Amino acid sequence: MSNTQTLSNILTAISQVGFPIVVAGYLLVRFEKKIDVLSANISRLVDVIKQKESDNSDGK
Repeated sequence: MSNTQTLSNILTAISQVGFPIVVAGYLLVRFEKKIDVLSANISRLVDVIKQKESDNSDGK
């Protein structure tokens, strides 16, 4: 999709639903990707912490 077409779509959306709705939608789409990455990192961190706790309890 070209920049001109993207800009046209954004302006059309603003005129149809209003600026605050478009901004909220844009932010939700952007943050969704970041939240997915953060969620995966938290899951890996939980696994590492469980592994460390397991290693420490085995060594006692």
